[in-house]
Amino acid sequence: MDISITNWCDKGCSFCYKSSTKRGKHMAFGDYKNVIDQAADMGVFQVALGGGNPNQHPNFIEILEYTAAKGIVPNYTTNGRGLSKEILEATRKHCGAVAVSAYAPYDETAETIARLASSGVKINVHFILDAESIGTAIDWLKEPPSFLRGINAMIFLNYKPSGRKVFEKRMLRNSGRLDEFFELATSGQRKLKVGFDACCVSGVFARTNANPTMVDACDAGRFSMYVSEDLSVYPCSFQSGLADGDQLSEQTSLLEIWTKSKNMSSFRSYFASQRCGGCTHRSKCMNGCPLFDDLVVCGNR
Repeated sequence: MDISITNWCDKGCSFCYKSSTKRGKHMAFGDYKNVIDQAADMGVFQVALGGGNPNQHPNFIEILEYTAAKGIVPNYTTNGRGLSKEILEATRKHCGAVAVSAYAPYDETAETIARLASSGVKINVHFILDAESIGTAIDWLKEPPSFLRGINAMIFLNYKPSGRKVFEKRMLRNSGRLDEFFELATSGQRKLKVGFDACCVSGVFARTNANPTMVDACDAGRFSMYVSEDLSVYPCSFQSGLADGDQLSEQTSLLEIWTKSKNMSSFRSYFASQRCGGCTHRSKCMNGCPLFDDLVVCGNR
């Protein structure tokens, strides 16, 4: 299990997906408590628990209880496996929301949504948007399947060239339906409440007339950071397979990493740079993704 930490709470919750394997390991509960203690001292509002299926961590209920006791709201992603009655009750009591990962043929997705809804849990659905799945996304926005009736919102996550296997042809920018999707998703014609991960916002800014005050650029290193199960710290979870992070230790605190890390500073410098030159959306989009240039779907680069 790994965590993302964010120090804002007035925007819709967004989470990351990243590669997880059977060779992965859980974050030790003692390490987790140390991270949460430091996060609370920094004024963090919420954490997003991820890394595969975090509710299968052996100390998961204690994790939710400890986080909430420190004044931080826990949220997590799940595919629904391992959701015991005890975990569902702890989730209802302590969590702001749960994100259900949607995977075809969506039977398990529907089952998980029903279980969470019957337990009184607020549900968002995470849908990986790519050149192939965009058709399903458009169909659902026009006429949602019945199992989505009880959710709070559909959150679209831009498919990233990361993980165990990368399919370049699936990159969202390869779709010919981008204008159609973004226009529908930000219009009053959609039949679902919608949110986007930060990797989609270049499309929102460039392809719609959405109010820019309701959308923000990538928050990595600006409002959020990621802590892996081995206590490596990054601005973004997807950098963890690409570079060495800063190591949280007795000698180096979370606050020191947040304020003094060269890696954190490099992300902030990127967002403030003239990477996209005279683009009229640059001040809002902040040059798009610092890690994957092909994620940008504005059509301007």
